[in-house]
Amino acid sequence: MSHIPQRKEKDCLNCGATVQGRYCHVCGQENVVPKETFWHMVTHFFNDITHFDGSFLTTAKDLLFKPGFLSKEYMKGRRVSYLHPVRMYVFTSAIFFLLFFGFFATKDIIKININNAVSAEIRAAYIEQLEEKLQKDTGNVLLKERLLFARDSTHPLSAMDIVFTENNNGISNIGFNGTRLTAFEEYDSAQKILPASQRDNWIERRLVRMGINVRSKFRENPEEATKKLVNSFLHRLPYTLLVSLPIFALILKLVYIRRRAQFYYADHGVFTIHLYVFSFLLLLLVFSLAALKSATDWQIFDWLVAGLIILLLFYLYKAMRVFYGQGRWKTFFKFLFVALISFIMMLILFALFMFFSAATL
Repeated sequence: MSHIPQRKEKDCLNCGATVQGRYCHVCGQENVVPKETFWHMVTHFFNDITHFDGSFLTTAKDLLFKPGFLSKEYMKGRRVSYLHPVRMYVFTSAIFFLLFFGFFATKDIIKININNAVSAEIRAAYIEQLEEKLQKDTGNVLLKERLLFARDSTHPLSAMDIVFTENNNGISNIGFNGTRLTAFEEYDSAQKILPASQRDNWIERRLVRMGINVRSKFRENPEEATKKLVNSFLHRLPYTLLVSLPIFALILKLVYIRRRAQFYYADHGVFTIHLYVFSFLLLLLVFSLAALKSATDWQIFDWLVAGLIILLLFYLYKAMRVFYGQGRWKTFFKFLFVALISFIMMLILFALFMFFSAATL
């Protein structure tokens, strides 16, 4: 409630309804004098901040130290003392990505470079693998080309070259460092000489064409391609997490399908939101430790990061046990299943968004 004087008139300035008391029973607007002083504006602002901080601190404390408790309270209808889950998710994710893109994403914390030359040992093992394949398929022209390229020490062999040459369908020729196919016409010609059983399928053709397109754009500076790809993917990360949220809730819905009368899909959604908010806070610590590791090269920070990941897994188990109210072993096996399926889901989503990122380079 503000400290602005109440109006003597009983008509609501917002909806026109007759007001009984200080607040309109129809729209909820406070029936106060519309003209307010600067001091009233300042005090109103601090009242809002104080109220928000109070509920946020209460919510944060229970979220951090009582896994599953907030979700259970929300389900029971006890909601006034806590931030609404959606509001909390929006606020926390906004802070997380503001700090992530403002500080962590600009640092050299996550070192991703698929164009660096592999070691001599990996190159030798790769050559040996090609030789074994060629012995089984002596007439394969593409295998011969790969082997000649791998043996040519004047050209660096990158991880990308090896990854894209693992099948027998000609994908080898889209690497950055000296590979041979540089145009769509050359790729199409190479496909035509292959037997139908060895030709690329639709997905592989899309990947190859995308690779040729990227290589043609960044022929002179392949490192720039990696930077742009990683930057594009990171800026799609909020969408990836947002898309994964309802899918994770659906996984929980299916795991607890026998209790569908007690837990609606929305209840699983609230549980997921609280879990994601905790994950955001934990990831801020992880990135902070990674930054310290990058600055000091102390191995202890790697152990701390590993400990936080274990803590996240334990938090999920504990939250499931508290919220769904089942025994230790039943919850444990369901936790293992949920963790495994969620991990696969995130890999698929990351792969899809990485593909979209590469397609828009």
